[in-house]
This record gives sequence, structure tokens and C-alpha cells, in this order.
Amino acid sequence: MSTPVNVAIMMSRVRVEEKLLMEELTKRGASLSKIDDRTLTFDLDRPSIDADVVLERCINHLRALYSLKILNDWGVPTVNTWEVANTCGDKILTTAALNKERVPNPRTMVAYTPESALEAIEELGYPVVLKPAVGSWGRLLARINDRDAAEAILEHKVTLGSFHHGAFYIQEFVRKPGRDIRSFVVGDETICAIYRASEHWITNTARGGKASNCPVTPEIDEISRAAARAVGGGVVAIDLFETEDGLSVNEVNYTMEFKNSIDTTGVNIPGRVADYVIDVARAAREQREIAGVA
Repeated sequence: MSTPVNVAIMMSRVRVEEKLLMEELTKRGASLSKIDDRTLTFDLDRPSIDADVVLERCINHLRALYSLKILNDWGVPTVNTWEVANTCGDKILTTAALNKERVPNPRTMVAYTPESALEAIEELGYPVVLKPAVGSWGRLLARINDRDAAEAILEHKVTLGSFHHGAFYIQEFVRKPGRDIRSFVVGDETICAIYRASEHWITNTARGGKASNCPVTPEIDEISRAAARAVGGGVVAIDLFETEDGLSVNEVNYTMEFKNSIDTTGVNIPGRVADYVIDVARAAREQREIAGVA
């Protein structure tokens, strides 16, 4: 009988998703430990995490990013990796990764000053969407319909003055049919998808979008897996737009929320994630045994 894998789950608090993930991991015989990022400290000279794999479920992107980097440098396998979190956590890096692999996505321009940003906005043509490079849940998005609005929003961002407002991420406005699609990729499989419908142009369920099941068509499967591979793979959620030219990737999320999608799709999402996490742990353990490392 093989020794149970040791899975540490790193989180900010126990939400519904974390509770479900822990239940599924326990059902599969994993030895489970919890890491609270609110009390976590790292001594960078002394590796201190003893686990076959760490499942990252932090709410705070900065905590997730730094923790994953430290863990990966120590040789601790994580889901997802630092590289995936770094790419997906920054919309500019995500778009660059998608474009490098020729995965369809809305036309985007990046600028660094209000003057160049205004030129980029007018080159794309109104309306455009201005997004923070780092952010989630549909917050701080602005649909800009004319030059007056553009000047006002750009001035506000300059006044805010934080590091993340130092680059302007400007995306063409995609006219959606009152909905978008979120697909869930685990490993190299698109396990399910949902429609998110709203009368508002922002369709995130965190902003009131209503979820319904979306059959995984060959087109959804192909573009979802391509987007996941472009950012480094693992466990990700892909936001897709339906356009006249086909599907287009809006964003890729590396710490996905799924509580409203289990009953909607009929797919045991936390169970599929738990299977993947255990597979990663077992593969890492086998590699250590081959290398003769305890």
C-alpha cells in the first residue's frame, strides 16, 4: 500500500471552495495540512514547508506570488506554479503570452503616459476598455466612450499614483451577446464551462452575472486548452468572448472560483482539481525517488 501524499493547502481563509477541495483531497486519502497566509512567515535561508505539493488558494495576489516563488525555488511542487501565477496575475503578461502562441484575444495596446495612452485609445477607436494590469472580480474596469471620459479616467489613474497604475492596459470593446463564457481547464482537459449572462457589459458572477451550463464544444475545448498551455498549464479558468470571428480569450485566472459552477455544470470541479493535485504530488515523489532524494 503506497504512502498517502502530503498536500498542504495555502489559503487566506476557508471559503466554500477551500472546504470542498479539502473534502475531496481527504476522500482520496491525502494527508492534509493547512497554511494560513495571514500568519505565514518564511525564513528564506531555511526551507520550512514539508509537503509533496502545495495547493495555492490565496485571495491576495501578492501573497500568492511571493509564496509560490519561494516554494518553487525550494523545490516544492505547487499548483499552480509561480510562472503561471505571475503570467495570469498580470493582464499585460497574459496578453503577451497569448499573442506569442497565437491564441485569439481582443486587440490590446499598452502605454505608459496619459498622452500616449490617449493616442492609443483613439487609434483603437471608441469605445475601449481600460483595465488595471493587476486586478480581479471585474473591479476598476472602465468603458470609455469618448475623449472627455478618456481624459478624466487617465487623470484619475495618474493621481492614484500606484505602481500598477503606471501602465495603461487598453483593450478594444467587444460587443458580447449579453454573456461571456468561462471554461475550466485541469491539466490538458477542458472539464466544463458556464455562460455568464448580464444586462451590464461586465458579466462576472462577482458583479451579478448569472451562470448557466455551457456545453464544451470542440471550439471551446481547443481555445481553452491553447490558452492554458500559453500561460503554463495547471488548473485555470478561461474567460471567453463570442465574436463574429469566433471565440476570443479575455482573461486567464490561476486561482479559480467554482462554487457556483458545480451544480450548474454537473461536474465535480473540486474532485477533478484534487485528482490533478495528487497526480502532481505523486509525480514529484517518483522523481525524488529516482534521483535518490528522500
